[in-house]
Amino acid sequence: MASNPPGDCCIVGAKHEGEAKGEYQQLGGVEAYVTYPSDRSTKRAILLLSDVLGHRVINPQLLADQLAANGYFVVMPDLFHGDPVPVNRPPGFELMKWMQGPPGHLPDRIDPVVHAVLQELRSSLGAERVGTVGYCFGAKYSVRLLRPGLVDVAYVAHPSFVDADELAAIQGPLSIAAAETDSIFPASKRHESEEILGRVGQPYQINLFSGVEHGFAVRADISKPVNRFAKESAFTQAVAWFHQYL
Repeated sequence: MASNPPGDCCIVGAKHEGEAKGEYQQLGGVEAYVTYPSDRSTKRAILLLSDVLGHRVINPQLLADQLAANGYFVVMPDLFHGDPVPVNRPPGFELMKWMQGPPGHLPDRIDPVVHAVLQELRSSLGAERVGTVGYCFGAKYSVRLLRPGLVDVAYVAHPSFVDADELAAIQGPLSIAAAETDSIFPASKRHESEEILGRVGQPYQINLFSGVEHGFAVRADISKPVNRFAKESAFTQAVAWFHQYL
């Protein structure tokens, strides 16, 4: 695997403060958080795939709004059929049990959601170019989508559950933001990913941020300067990547 399966570090973090500017819409039969750029154009779109806490959490909504402020139409679907990992988890909650089910949240259930929303983006919403952002859990599906006719460019942060063959099959530019301390995407997996991407021959980028842990790009405690700097720099990395390739 190019990254390890999700672990407990995928469900901890700090709630960010702010007011979401987007709205909920039904796209392809899926509820999604949707936020527009100032000109309301949908030609350049970003499909944002969240971590396991889902699309109704403020943290990724604020990130989606920031991407919209940089000129992109952003759609963040409910990947989990209304069953994300609860923010306030009951005692004994087991992440892998939630993933494996029943009903489960594996590719056989996630892929149809992603493709239904992507088809809506490409058709009725008029997107001419589509990028994807994947945080943690969502990174696997961003990588899987990086194919002609699906998405044109991808950015992922602290990826989890990405298979080596999925990474080797990408057919577009990929940018990765990684944490120094990350049992899900440790140094060995970063180096394996570098080797794979070097063979693939697509444009790629891997930025490593010191002093932060898995989840920093979306759930870091930004009251700590090192976390705030890394989170904001990782976001700037994403915007620069999309400005170049999308």
